[in-house]
Amino acid sequence: MPRAARGAGVALETVATPPTTPSSQPLLAQRYQLERHLAQGGMAEVWLATDLQLTRQVAVKLLKPSLAADPVVAERFRREAIAAAKLTHPNIVAIYDTVDERGRQAVVMQYVPGRSLREILDEERKLSVEMTIRIGTATAAALDCAHQAGLVHRDVKPGNILVTPEGRVLLTDFGIAKALTESEQNGDLTSDNVMMGTAKYLSPEQVRGRRLDGRADLYALGLVLYECLAGRVPFREETDAATALARLQRDPTPLGRLRPTLPRGLVDLIHRLLARNPDDRPASGTAVQITLTRILNQGTDASSETASLRTPPRGTTPPRGSTPPRGAQPPRTPATGQRAVGERDPSSRTPPVIRAANRTGGTPNRSGSSVPVRRDPTPSSGVAGRGRPAKQFQQRWSPSLIVVGALLVAALVIGALIWQNLTAEDGTSPPATQVTPAPEQSAVVESPAPTAPPGPAQIDAARIISYDPKGEDATENDATIKNLVDGSTGTAWTTVCYLNQYMGEKGGVGVVIPLTGADTGSLDVTFGAAPWAAKVFVADGVPAQLDGGWTEVASSYSVSELTASFSLGATPHDTVLLWLTQLPEDPVCQDNPYRGSVAEISFTSAS
Repeated sequence: MPRAARGAGVALETVATPPTTPSSQPLLAQRYQLERHLAQGGMAEVWLATDLQLTRQVAVKLLKPSLAADPVVAERFRREAIAAAKLTHPNIVAIYDTVDERGRQAVVMQYVPGRSLREILDEERKLSVEMTIRIGTATAAALDCAHQAGLVHRDVKPGNILVTPEGRVLLTDFGIAKALTESEQNGDLTSDNVMMGTAKYLSPEQVRGRRLDGRADLYALGLVLYECLAGRVPFREETDAATALARLQRDPTPLGRLRPTLPRGLVDLIHRLLARNPDDRPASGTAVQITLTRILNQGTDASSETASLRTPPRGTTPPRGSTPPRGAQPPRTPATGQRAVGERDPSSRTPPVIRAANRTGGTPNRSGSSVPVRRDPTPSSGVAGRGRPAKQFQQRWSPSLIVVGALLVAALVIGALIWQNLTAEDGTSPPATQVTPAPEQSAVVESPAPTAPPGPAQIDAARIISYDPKGEDATENDATIKNLVDGSTGTAWTTVCYLNQYMGEKGGVGVVIPLTGADTGSLDVTFGAAPWAAKVFVADGVPAQLDGGWTEVASSYSVSELTASFSLGATPHDTVLLWLTQLPEDPVCQDNPYRGSVAEISFTSAS
C-alpha cells in the first residue's frame, strides 16, 4: 500500500525506485546536508537534511534527474516555491529556500514531524467528529490565506494535509497552484482547459476545465471531510476519468445516511461544500472556519455526536418520558479532551447532569448548588413546557412522607398499648423493655443502608461495560458484553473491525469489570483468537481516561495460547480493566481485517 511521507514538509507517495543521492555532491548549495531519504513520488524525492548555517533540520524536495531536463517541469517546480513562499500562516508548510544545483531544482522547506491525513485514514478509515472538525478548521484557514494572496491550491487532498503528533494541521504542496489575477495567469504554465489535480478530489469546474477560484478548493475540502466521516470518498469509479465525471452527473450519497449520528449542522455544511454550482458553496475559507468552530463549541466532540439531535445540551432537561441515548456523553472540554463538569461515569448509563435535572429541576454547578435549567428548544413531543413536573407536585412530596411516617409511628404505639392490655388481662406482665415509646422527633421511618455481600468479592456481571475512551461514543459492541460471563467459550465479546492490528491512534480498547467490593486476586481470561496482547489495570470507580487514574498491574502476549491469568497486585480495588493492545486477523472482517475477541472472564479472590 502506498504510504505518505513521514516527518516531511510535503506528502509524496512512495514508489519502489531507489533514491538517487548525488554522491559527488554531499551538500546542496554548500549549505544543506542530505541525511535520510523520506519519500519519493513521480516528480521528486524528499530528504531530511540539516541546514548547516542555521543548524536546523529541514525537508528538501529534490526534482528527479530525469525531469530536470524538461524546462516546463523545472519551471513549474520552481514556481511552487515562489507561490508557497508568499504565504505565511501557521497551517501552511513554510518555504525557506530554492536551490538550482547544476540544473537540478530543489525546494527547501519546513520539516514537519508527523503523518499525512492519507496515512491516518488508511489506518483509521473513519475519524471522530472532533478531529474532523479540527482538520477542517485548520485547512479552511490555510486555504483562506492562499486565496487572499491570489492563489488556488487545486490539489487539496488527504496526502497534502499533514498532522503532527501534537495535533497541529498543515497544508502543503502548492506545486500546481494557480494565480487568480489576470496578469499572473498570463505567465502560468497551465491552461484553464487542462484538468489538473487528483481525480478523486477534483471540483466540477476543474473537470469541465473552467476558470477557477477559491471555491474549487473548498469543494475539495468538502470531499476530504466527507471521507474523514464516511470512511470513503463520495465518488469512486473504475477509472479516474469516470470518477471525475461522476460529480458532474449526480450528487454524493447523503452523509447522514452513511453515519446517522453526525450533527446535522456538520452534515449540512459538507453538502454545501459539495454543491455542483460554486455559487451554492460557502463564499470563503473564513466562512467555513467560523461554521466549523461554532459546531465544535456547541458541544460536538469525538465521544458525543449529534448534540442538538440526540443528546440534551448541558444545562437542559430532557422531555418528560424520554431517556438519553445509549452511550451518550456530555461534551468534553475541546482544549484538553477532559470530561466536563457533571459528565457521566462510564459505569452508569444515565449522565449525572440528566439525573440531577430530573431530581431538582436544575443543573449542579461547580460549587454543588443548582442553577436554573434552560428548556430544550426542540422538545420531542412538539409541546413546549413539558420538561419537568409542575412545582405544586414537587412541593407536596416531602410533607406526604412526613404524614405517612407519623401515621406508622402512631399505629405502632397503639398496637403496643393493645397488646399490653391483653397480656394484663391474662395475668401476665410483659417484660419491662417490651414497649419502648417512639421518640417524638422520629417522623420518618428509614430503611437500613444496603451492605456489601459477605465473603470474597465477585464480578458484578450486570455492570460490565466496554471501554473505548477515544471512540465516537466511548463504547464498543456493548450488545455482546454478556457473553463474557455466560459460562460458555462458544460465545464472545468482540471489538469492531480495524485496519491495523494496533487500532491505529486509539492504541487499544477494552472492557471494565466491576467487582462487588474492593478485593485483589487474579483475572482469568479466555481469548477467542490469537495472537493477542493485553494489559490489566485496576482502579476505584471508572476513570474517564486511561491515564487518568487507572494503575497498570499486569500485561501479557501470546501468538498461540488462548488463556491467560493476570495478577491484580496486592492492593484491593473494586474495578478491573482488561485492555486489548493487539488484535488478531478475523476472516469475518473484509476491508478492515483485524478484530479482537474475548470469550470468557472470571475473577478469583485472594481472600
